[in-house]
Amino acid sequence: MMETNNRRLPVGIQSFEEIRKEGFLYVDKTDIIWQLANRGKKYNYLSRPRRFGKSVLVDTLEAYFTGKKELFEGLKIMELETEWVKRPVIRLDMSRAGAVPDTLRSYLNNIFRQYEKEYSLVPNPTDSLADRFNAIIVGSYEQTGQQVAILIDEYDSPLQHSWKTPQHEACTSIYREVFAILKADDKYEKFVFITGITKFTQISLFSVLNNLSNISFDPEYAALCGITKDEMLRDFRPEINKLAEYEGCTFDEAVALLTAHYDGYHFSHDNMVDVFNPFSLINSLADSKLRNYWASSGATSLLPKFVDDMEIRLKNFENCPIDRDTLETSDVTGGGAELFLYQSGYLTIKDYLDGIYLLGIPNYEVRKALYKIVLPALTLQSNAQVITTQSMLLYSLKLGNLTEAMKCLKALIADVPYSNKKLASMDMEERYRLILSTIFNAIGCRVEVEKMIATGRIDMVVETTNIIYVLELKLSNNGGIDAATEQIRAKQHVEPFKADKRRVTALAIELDDKGKGLTDWKEV
Repeated sequence: MMETNNRRLPVGIQSFEEIRKEGFLYVDKTDIIWQLANRGKKYNYLSRPRRFGKSVLVDTLEAYFTGKKELFEGLKIMELETEWVKRPVIRLDMSRAGAVPDTLRSYLNNIFRQYEKEYSLVPNPTDSLADRFNAIIVGSYEQTGQQVAILIDEYDSPLQHSWKTPQHEACTSIYREVFAILKADDKYEKFVFITGITKFTQISLFSVLNNLSNISFDPEYAALCGITKDEMLRDFRPEINKLAEYEGCTFDEAVALLTAHYDGYHFSHDNMVDVFNPFSLINSLADSKLRNYWASSGATSLLPKFVDDMEIRLKNFENCPIDRDTLETSDVTGGGAELFLYQSGYLTIKDYLDGIYLLGIPNYEVRKALYKIVLPALTLQSNAQVITTQSMLLYSLKLGNLTEAMKCLKALIADVPYSNKKLASMDMEERYRLILSTIFNAIGCRVEVEKMIATGRIDMVVETTNIIYVLELKLSNNGGIDAATEQIRAKQHVEPFKADKRRVTALAIELDDKGKGLTDWKEV
């Protein structure tokens, strides 16, 4: 019997003070945080995907700059910091500022009012937001004799949400006006730190703060947000053991499962340390389950705004080159779909060579979420219809119930190639391949399209945990089911999988050449 584990994991908690005071587990990054605050640049921008711990980081910086030494007892920073100077901190959380100019002004108005109260400042009725921001920075400096730390969290939220709406321009002009003060008040500022997901360079903080250092790709900050494999093994052993017990596997196998699901992020080509998505990892360890937490984190709502023809282009994102300038300095509005997918965490750095990054999908959780989003668009069925059929398909494939599985597949690809206009440019077989691979990816199978083997190529290999399916697809006017069966036998498609412990099932599938979907199938 395992010892009962009463350790508390900080699920969804973004307050550093609460984590420390309530005794939640804290992955200690305070040595990197100290370096950033004391040895780094003065103006910093850090981009990380959502749910990557940016807000906890900002909160930790606030606790540090306000001199709350007691919260840091026992952490690495204690060996580095001797002074614990208490400074004025101005913190803005732009995710609370809405997506229209009115809510943006109202948020800034309210937060500035709080700081004016704190420093007993009385603005003139005619003062603009920029005047008031300036008065707060200068006033807090003059009253305390200490330079100010300014922390701006999720700076891009109103810009992201207003993008492609008539309100966008008005929001950006507020940004330009208010945040120009940061540069003007340089001598009163000790440290400026801005986080976000996407980068709007032309029109926001970046145009007025041309001295802003983008530290998002710096090797020393690669693991500033997120949890590395070493940290996971050091800090979460009891939880990994518990997951292993639930999954009926060894400790090492549990680590491999967690890695495949939630790891795989890289943020610097000079420091390719593997980073886990902390939100998913901590939730998974708290629940002792391997669920898909990414899909529920609301990370998907903005995709259609920034990515056109997603369903057609999905396979290009599995291995996707992008030049260094585009990835590191471009504006999200002009950098193309890949740039948005990278910044929002759907793609990550896989490799780097001579100024070219190679991007790919980081892990199983994100791959599944991505394919799930495009499936309704591809099959032109409502989400609810698709989800029920998908669940049944996965269940049947795992059980090896072919009759039921083929029935589900038939339902998912009825009449597709006709109705989806975007597919018109592809030949029929290619369309079917795209649709089928998307369906299998969306339900969480491992899929390989056109797998090369010694005797030629297999149309599609679909793996579940216990069965490997080898699929040969043929159109009705190209020999149909008989030709497919013949090919599986002649080319010995099952041969390469003989060493695998799992059961191997070969399926010949006939698809209607006019686009009417799956007409026949046979186990070979």
